[in-house]
Amino acid sequence: MDGSTFGELLRAARQRALHTLESLAEASGVSVRAISDMERGRSLPRQATLGELMDALELGEDQRRLLLQAAARRSHQVPQQLPPDLAAFRGREEVLKAVLASTDQVAADGGHVVVSAIGGMAGVGKTALAVHWAHQVADRFPHGQLYVNLRGFEHPGTPVDPGEALGGFLRALGVPSSDIPPGTDERSALFRERTASARLIVVLDNARNAEQIRPLLPASRGCLTIITSRNQLSGLAAAEGASLVSLDVWTEAEALAALAARIGAERCRREPEGAAELVALCGYLPLAVAVVGVQLGAEPLMPLRLAVRELREARPRLDALATEDQRVDVRVVFSRSYQALTPGTARFFRYLSVHPGPAVSAHAAASLAGVDLAQARRHLRELTSASLLSRDAHGRYVLHDLVRAYGTELVEQEDDDGLAAEARLLDYLRHNACTVNRLIGQDPYQLPDDPVPGVVHVAIDSREEGLAWYRQEEATATAALRSLESPELVRHRIDVTLEWVSWTMVAGRWSEEITATRRALDGSLALDDPVAIVRSCHNLARALVETGRPDDADEPLDLMLGQLHRLTPQQQARAERNMGWFRSRQGRHEDALRHTRRALVIARSLGHREEIGRVLTHESWCLALLGRHDEAMARSEETLPVLRELGDQRNEAAVWDTIGYVRQRMGDLHAAVAGYRKALDIFVELHDDYMQAEVLDNLASAELELGATEDARASWARAADLFGALRVARAAEMRAKAEALPQPQARPQLQPESEPEPEPEPPER
Repeated sequence: MDGSTFGELLRAARQRALHTLESLAEASGVSVRAISDMERGRSLPRQATLGELMDALELGEDQRRLLLQAAARRSHQVPQQLPPDLAAFRGREEVLKAVLASTDQVAADGGHVVVSAIGGMAGVGKTALAVHWAHQVADRFPHGQLYVNLRGFEHPGTPVDPGEALGGFLRALGVPSSDIPPGTDERSALFRERTASARLIVVLDNARNAEQIRPLLPASRGCLTIITSRNQLSGLAAAEGASLVSLDVWTEAEALAALAARIGAERCRREPEGAAELVALCGYLPLAVAVVGVQLGAEPLMPLRLAVRELREARPRLDALATEDQRVDVRVVFSRSYQALTPGTARFFRYLSVHPGPAVSAHAAASLAGVDLAQARRHLRELTSASLLSRDAHGRYVLHDLVRAYGTELVEQEDDDGLAAEARLLDYLRHNACTVNRLIGQDPYQLPDDPVPGVVHVAIDSREEGLAWYRQEEATATAALRSLESPELVRHRIDVTLEWVSWTMVAGRWSEEITATRRALDGSLALDDPVAIVRSCHNLARALVETGRPDDADEPLDLMLGQLHRLTPQQQARAERNMGWFRSRQGRHEDALRHTRRALVIARSLGHREEIGRVLTHESWCLALLGRHDEAMARSEETLPVLRELGDQRNEAAVWDTIGYVRQRMGDLHAAVAGYRKALDIFVELHDDYMQAEVLDNLASAELELGATEDARASWARAADLFGALRVARAAEMRAKAEALPQPQARPQLQPESEPEPEPEPPER
């Protein structure tokens, strides 16, 4: 959709809400000019900006979805990852003057400037300055802006691995996932190559140390790299020539100006001594001044002298934010902001601090607190207004690490049920994953029971929306499975792991799957749950096969076989069929056929037609691999009508692949190609990239036998791309096959004595 469509929707929503441009700007923090440009189709908002507008308009879910779809950007080649600029940015005139001068130098002579904005304490405004600076000069860097929060000092959690950050940068620069190498050094080299002649801004926020930063530095002398960290990055200054900007707390004048902007200049003029002492007690810390200012703005009749007395008398102090001035107590600042919250929002804030990841979606936040989505959005707006919460570039909500620590203390003080909140978060991840899996054609791990009370169900109506949900919550799922270690949550962690394997298959997260599934397997063994044990063994073995280690799969497969007698007959049939697939991958075709026929006997005894169709499909393939072509063809012809009656397109496509394989071995190459193409068409329609690659491998071999070398090369190259995007080890095999084919010989260019005859059109295939 274009900008004008979004503009029309935004204008209509504003008018329905009885907002003028000015009142919407005041409510959302987005400028009148920016809103006007959006409504006139001149621009589209960043996601975080759009979130502020939708929150201010108090839109329902259907209206929010329409605006989100209309605002979707189509081009990702010029990244624009900066978080929104702070509307109430104040002070820093001298620092800004210096850094803008250094930016002028970059623009003038192409010099590469690395800046570390540090202050020694959280909340000093390092990120705010970096983002504001980047926004001020963004128009001078036409190739865009990259941003990453390196989470160097967040708790709980670990700093972002440089390789992970580089993966995000490369994707933002348009590099296909299949072309991104696995190692950090290789990714860093590719990043330098892609930025060698670029003019862009790179913001590396909240860095732990120089080692975390160095792989992320671009190569171009026309880039501006801005780094924030609590550590003095003197090593970067010595080795990379970085310019260091030491960002201290505000001056008194800056702090007073910021306070006046929030509570009104007249109020400060009436009590100048109280205002001065108030900002002094805040230690001139920007975050503390902002929080107190918002609280006082909500209490216009409260004398400043009373606020000063409360701040002075409150104890104890928050050690992590202590300054040299012992009068300052940042924990009290947080406490005053917290105490001003409505009771529901206060409770919501405490539960939000339980979230284990760096950023939380509104749906996950609602589930943590056990409230509905509309309530959650109101609480999130209040917390954002109170400066206890911020938004990232994707519109998710971020608790500063020290604010999170404060909230965690409150959970303990208030004796909140943090374990129940963690259980709700895990059930949110399981329940909604099960819904998505049905849309993307994956079998759910188990029939979904009702989620625990308080879990939010996300409205997901399409495959694309489902995959977007998986991408949004992937970091949360990873953090939750790693960090929520209570023994009471073992069942929840197992269920999430087994349900999220579908995302592994779509996104190719095989290495991550190995780690997560080993934990799930340990938990399953501890619970002595045969179904969970078998499924965990299956998923672990699959991940090992796809990462090129089929022989290593024997251990989980042996454990899986030892549990079969404890399963129901229907579960046994499925497990035996899966064993047949694994044995065929290991080249043990006789074993594969034996397991498949065991599955067939069980399925027929149950009269389970869907499972019979699946098993017959695999049996025909096993027979083909064993060279028993007549039997394979007969079984395939028997199976096709069964699958069509069941509407099982995926297995129908697999049978056509088998027919192509058998026809090729019997010497009927044209019939083979026809079978492969029928299979390919169906898998394309089903968005099954994995099986498309499987069929393309077979198709390429038939095309090569027919002498269509270029067609074969193209098929193997496409198979390599598909397997590569899924991070399947066989991508290298496909690429090698394509590259091994002889290149076409270029014909010599002869000077014609007269006009050449036009070449005949090639025959249609």
